[in-house]
Amino acid sequence: MGLPGSQEDIYNPFSTTGLLQSLHSLSLFNLQESESENKLDAETASDSESRSEFGGSAPVPTSDDTPEVLNRALSNLSSRWKNWWVRGILTLAMITFFFIIIYLGPMVLMTIVMCVQIKCFHEIITIGYNVYHSYDLPWFRTLSWYFLLCVNYFFYGETVTDYFFTLVQREEPLRILSKYHRFISFALYLTGFCMFVLSLVKKHYRLQFYMFGWTHVTLLIVVTQSHLIIHNLFEGMIWFIVPISCVICNDIMAYMFGFFFGRTPLIKLSPKKTWEGFIGGFFATVLFGLLLSYVMSGYRCFTCPVEFNNDTNSFTVDCEPSELFQLQEYNIPLVLQSVVGWKTVRMYPFQIHSIALSTFASLIGPFGGFFASGFKRAFKIKDFANTIPGHGGIMDRFDCQYLMATFVNVYIASFIRGPNPSKLIQQFLTLRPDQQLHIFNTLKAHLVDKGMLGSLEDA
Repeated sequence: MGLPGSQEDIYNPFSTTGLLQSLHSLSLFNLQESESENKLDAETASDSESRSEFGGSAPVPTSDDTPEVLNRALSNLSSRWKNWWVRGILTLAMITFFFIIIYLGPMVLMTIVMCVQIKCFHEIITIGYNVYHSYDLPWFRTLSWYFLLCVNYFFYGETVTDYFFTLVQREEPLRILSKYHRFISFALYLTGFCMFVLSLVKKHYRLQFYMFGWTHVTLLIVVTQSHLIIHNLFEGMIWFIVPISCVICNDIMAYMFGFFFGRTPLIKLSPKKTWEGFIGGFFATVLFGLLLSYVMSGYRCFTCPVEFNNDTNSFTVDCEPSELFQLQEYNIPLVLQSVVGWKTVRMYPFQIHSIALSTFASLIGPFGGFFASGFKRAFKIKDFANTIPGHGGIMDRFDCQYLMATFVNVYIASFIRGPNPSKLIQQFLTLRPDQQLHIFNTLKAHLVDKGMLGSLEDA
């Protein structure tokens, strides 16, 4: 008895291959359709977000932001040389501004660091907001700035308590805020956390948690590093100026060497970076660091720690220079004596440390720029913003500085900084009389055991 047409085809040996192909195609179609439905149901935000981030237009559009006066003056040049002149002129302007704020003192430097931090945070958050904004979800921008306020309150509150201890103990409101500072900071953050949970919108949970993470990573990169920069500044302006200057020098010299001699690409993330620029920038930065350190080590205003004077309620940078900033004589290795013709050389110990700082600025610091380049490529943008013509946004100029700030802070803590006697005495004086007496007796017994107290009494 004959089978129906469809079944006859199934049992037909000549159509088996075609049938298998059809079944395979059908199964693939069903699998893809099922996966598509699951994604639309469970990951709607992720798919839409991906299209907005990578398939759509750039979240931060870029344009020619060069001032019109420069456009007219450089109109006869090729785009390559025009960019070279624009970057050069604006670089000189920024260096001049840098010198001015150094001259104005540490308080102005701290204010500038705070302003730079806020601007960098704004640039990064704006990129996320442009991706996020199309969904019309509540509170993201408000919560981002609220979390910035909370984190700054925590970090700078710790700094005020540490460096202005006497002033804090002298004023009753400040003493209360200092005593419960961490609890207040946690309460403020917890309020923002609860506000975020209340802002969650159905079908967009994943996107909102993505933006929550975006905000916190931005805070980690920007606020933490700027806080470390201020800590470095309190150790002495030289620990602030030399590292920043080394990064600036490396950026300029790597660009110059790459512009004139660059032939070999360095990394795919930054196609314009070359090995010639990388190596040339390294040697130029090490030499620059040695020279700048030698000049600055002779001035107390740069080498002394920045301290708060309770009598005048102002910052002071006057002290007896430490051994780091006193000229010493070093023997030159025998291998180099025949080359340079000297047996010894007089230099500041800080210059040796400057070699470590400039080496990091040249070899590891650029990876902060590569990281930023990868971030910008991920979102199909040229620059973080158009704040500085020819240079992009503030974050484009400080991507390496933040990495450098962390290294300098770790370097100081590991190889330079020791206990601060003045801070220990300040804390000792705030204790109760019975606690002070206990510490005094303990210290006295310790000095007697060491055999130091008797010699001091005889003197």
